[in-house]
Amino acid sequence: MLVDFNTLPETSRVWIYQANRSFTEQELEEIKKKLDVFVENWTAHGSDLQAGYTIKYKRFIILALNQNIAKASGCSIDESVHFIQQLEKAYQVDLMDKMNVSYKQGDYVAYKTLVDFRKMAKDKAVSKNTIVFNNLVNTIAEFNENWEVPASESWHSRFLK
Repeated sequence: MLVDFNTLPETSRVWIYQANRSFTEQELEEIKKKLDVFVENWTAHGSDLQAGYTIKYKRFIILALNQNIAKASGCSIDESVHFIQQLEKAYQVDLMDKMNVSYKQGDYVAYKTLVDFRKMAKDKAVSKNTIVFNNLVNTIAEFNENWEVPASESWHSRFLK
């Protein structure tokens, strides 16, 4: 069952998929329609899942699930991964690679491999104050508080000396 992302409880589980490029306006409209259909029909063991999504900065797809009503099963999680993989193919974009880093450069969201980000940190091209996206958050509460944070407050801090 599709619900507005902003109405889900803060305890709702989130999955964040970052694209290796920004989506175009046309792609965003198409992706939103596909997400609407997917989330509306997303189930676990035949039970509707109360879920929503949001897209941030034209490159992050955030799925959220109210686990107070029904928890995601292994099969339902597999369904969501399969759906994301279909988006990857349809739009020739990488959404699943967790070994990449997105961070802000002013109003722009940059995307680098972990190796490149580590080198940038060593070269002082990014600092502890650089705003990074911590895609390891697990709930909407964590998403709201700890998704966009200075690198010093994220797992990225291990690269900054």
